[in-house]
Amino acid sequence: MLRRLALPCLLLCAALLSACGGSTSSGEVQAWRVGAPYLPPPDPAGRVRATAIPATHPAAVAKPNAKTPAGSAPTDAQVAADLREAYGGKGGANLDQAAIDSSGLAIIPDTAPRKLVALMHAANDVAHKPYVYGGGHGRVAGEIWTDSAYDCSGSVSYALAAAGYLKGPETSGTLMGFGKPGPGKWVTIFANAGHTFMVVAGLRFDTSGRQNTGTRWQPANARSYAGFTVRHPVGL
Repeated sequence: MLRRLALPCLLLCAALLSACGGSTSSGEVQAWRVGAPYLPPPDPAGRVRATAIPATHPAAVAKPNAKTPAGSAPTDAQVAADLREAYGGKGGANLDQAAIDSSGLAIIPDTAPRKLVALMHAANDVAHKPYVYGGGHGRVAGEIWTDSAYDCSGSVSYALAAAGYLKGPETSGTLMGFGKPGPGKWVTIFANAGHTFMVVAGLRFDTSGRQNTGTRWQPANARSYAGFTVRHPVGL
């Protein structure tokens, strides 16, 4: 009898997880226990090579010539121009720019507003946590959830929840409709059906980068932005 029930139960559990994360109806769900070695999904930048534009290049200070058609993802050039405008690419010292310390954590700018401070502290809390598919999608009702490992959307959701923007974890697909369209002054979320990451005060917060460096914090120009919708939290 137990043998006959085992296979249907395994299939039901697998169906509960969606792209880059899943959730349960109640209780706290720990990440899948995967034996070592475990390698997270490859960085999409390995397939699409991103080219950083020097700050002195004429293209680096020019605004896009055409708006992105409704319903389509912006090009790398359009995203790069929007990020430069959002993070103050006018030359000179940028006091709003965060930095990465020697331990791989983000140094929060002195000019950061209260919600950004909360978001970045939470992101630092999980910056070194392992990547496991489905990690970070269990929670206790009414409280910010914790887990032993986090996937891409679990990481982003945890940071957004600490700043008061979410009450529970979202998948990468649902984050495509989060907040407002376009880049924010402080936080820009990039999401598609299979992956999500953020640019926060000029730094990239991304599980795919952690595979190579051990931390989710990376330089913002370390990957391509093509193929992602661009959103931002209201007020940030």
